[in-house]
Formats: sequence, C-alpha cells, structure tokens
Amino acid sequence: MATRKASCNCGKLSVTYEGPDPERISLCQCYECQKRTGTVLSVQTRIPREQVTIEGQSTTWSFPIEGAEPVTFRSCDSGGATYHFCPECGSTVYWDISIAPDVIGVAVGAFADPTFPPPMISGFEAYGHPWAMNPSGLPIQHHEYDGTSHGGPRA
Repeated sequence: MATRKASCNCGKLSVTYEGPDPERISLCQCYECQKRTGTVLSVQTRIPREQVTIEGQSTTWSFPIEGAEPVTFRSCDSGGATYHFCPECGSTVYWDISIAPDVIGVAVGAFADPTFPPPMISGFEAYGHPWAMNPSGLPIQHHEYDGTSHGGPRA
C-alpha cells in the first residue's frame, strides 16, 4: 500500500490516497478536459472515495451547467461532474463524477510524482491535436531542460 498526495499549487487543498496503484488512469483528449486544464490533453485517475482524505477548502463548478445551452460535443464528463478547485490559487485538484459516486477523479499532475503509474486507457482521441502525442517529431527546437538552471532539483 502506498500513500500519495495530490495538491494545488499553494498547498491549501489536497487529496491523500492510501491504497494500491489506481485501477484506472486515463489520458483524455475531450474538449471539456482541454478547456478545464488549458492543455491539449488531460491525465486523470479515479480512486475509491473511502481511501481518500480531503483537506482544505474548495470552490466548485459543475458541468454541464444547469440552464446553459447544451454543449455540442461529447466529453468524458457528459454524465455530469463537480470540480473542486482551490479558492486561493485556482488549481483543480479533484472532482465528483455523477455516474461513479464511489470514486473521485484526481488530476495526475496534482500528485507531482514522476513515479505515478502511466495511463492505461486513452479516450476521445478524435478530439485530440494530431501533433500532441509525438512532440519529439515536431519541427521545432528541442531543449534538454531539467529545471536545475532555475534552482530546482534535477527531475
């Protein structure tokens, strides 16, 4: 059994998970994940609610938005989700999934743990950017950056 902690940027909202490696880790390219993360794909895990401890205050927003014009695309949260983000720094850390009330979704990046297991499924690839999965193949400059030039530890 491992203990893993996901948190927002400022550390005031966190989810601690105690258990084996999650049974579901997914890479999603749906439009809602793209909009929620501000990136072209999202990596998330679903973990059993009874194995998590949530600390800190969160602000929420729900999708789909009640009374709003329905979206014209399918997404991984088309059944509904309530997202919890830090009211201080704005980072989305976890979410409640309407169709799966026994688990919570957690952004894998919030764990900031390079040993976290890789995704085992990929979804909504038709919504993805064709260049996103092969960055080394893009005709751009590639830098070997490990963070040490700005005082960070080597990854």
